[in-house]
Amino acid sequence: MKSISTGQCDHILFLLDSGKSGHEIKFTTGISASTISCIRFQYRPDLPKALGGRPSKVTDTDICHAMRLVTSGKVDNAVQVAKALQTITNQTLSSETIRLHLKKAGMKAVVKKKRPLLTKHHRKERLDFALSHQDWTMEDWKRVVWSDETKVNRLGSDGRKWVWKKAGEGLSDRLVEGTKKFGGGSVMVWGCMMWDGTGVACKIDGRMDGDLYCQILEDELQDSLAHYGKTPDDILFQQDNDPKHTCKKAKNWFNDHGFEVMLWPAQSPDLNPIEHLWHYLKRKLGEYEYPPNSILELWERIQKEWDAIPASVCQGLIESMPRRVEAVLKAKGGYTKY
Repeated sequence: MKSISTGQCDHILFLLDSGKSGHEIKFTTGISASTISCIRFQYRPDLPKALGGRPSKVTDTDICHAMRLVTSGKVDNAVQVAKALQTITNQTLSSETIRLHLKKAGMKAVVKKKRPLLTKHHRKERLDFALSHQDWTMEDWKRVVWSDETKVNRLGSDGRKWVWKKAGEGLSDRLVEGTKKFGGGSVMVWGCMMWDGTGVACKIDGRMDGDLYCQILEDELQDSLAHYGKTPDDILFQQDNDPKHTCKKAKNWFNDHGFEVMLWPAQSPDLNPIEHLWHYLKRKLGEYEYPPNSILELWERIQKEWDAIPASVCQGLIESMPRRVEAVLKAKGGYTKY
């Protein structure tokens, strides 16, 4: 440190105590920044340091406004927020600056989840369903036979698969999910489940229509009930509102065979526990070391894994129904986590 007089040192300490920055003191006294820094370190070690850097273009008020824009659904991403704030502040703002400030405010960027579109009418139907079933006991839910269709791809699922990799590791077979130009084919499956376990699964060949659906009801549904010693009087049948399910032929079949069909709200896969049974089945299929060589082999694996599903899995899913109904009530007919 360059030698300075006691008076100069006292003057620097006075300026530091007055809140002046090292740069301001250097400009006022002509003493070097390193000398001022040494004096500060020696005589005022606990004095708060200035953060430095240029002032932020974005104020706390701007960030509050940005958060209101996001939470109200008026904007979705940082690029849109930056454009909205630019019209207010009349200065250029980068999307990266907005991202940093939103993160500091506790917000997190996530991928939008895909859910069926809910109109005002759909929300009302879902809320009405939840209100009419909020007092159902587990004995009531045990009567329901849940049904649905799903697609199973021969080469992997439609979703993303995750894998761990080392830093800097290049692409290898284990880091790649192989695909084919036309997807390798798939199988459409109809299935049902009840408290006692899974029913008889059916491979859907061709296009599903009212005639084919009635044939599935006649064969697979009836066989499922017979397997567990049940009759139509013992159960309440659930299906979604697909046109082939609600066509005149299907309605006549249910009436002729004495089935009571549950009134089901549209756009509500989150209320149907069999959706999670499909996820369980596809996880089991994904545990095979190699993909099936043909559609026939895929169907054989589906049958094997479907029949091996324990009744406890079905029971655990059905036991979630009171929570699903409660979630719809809490969301006032809107989206739920299921």
